[in-house]
Amino acid sequence: QVALVESGGGSVEAGGSLQVSCTFSGDISSIHCLGWFRQVPGKQREGVATMFADPPGTWYADSVKGRFSISQDKTNKVLLLAMNNLRPDDTGMYYCAAGDACLSIASIQPFNHWGRGTQVTVSA
Repeated sequence: QVALVESGGGSVEAGGSLQVSCTFSGDISSIHCLGWFRQVPGKQREGVATMFADPPGTWYADSVKGRFSISQDKTNKVLLLAMNNLRPDDTGMYYCAAGDACLSIASIQPFNHWGRGTQVTVSA
């Protein structure tokens, strides 16, 4: 079983930066794709940035391209999301996720392992 634990959320003013982290534990040998999603109350969970575990390949939501960067530290089993030039509409609960069989990383569908989330709040 795979466990994911997010950390690093917080509050920041618009234009600021944050980095959120996700630590994996358990048997991760089956993990094929990794990603970050976010959700605000009353809205569906949406993809922010995703990647194939190996070989590299990434997907970003249009709203975060050029501002966010997803990466992984395989040695320490950590997934990172660096967020720069944050905007108030980036506010939400950020979830780390992983999938075992991923034909596409542009969809939430392949992701079957989830963390509990970390809150990111961006004030104007």
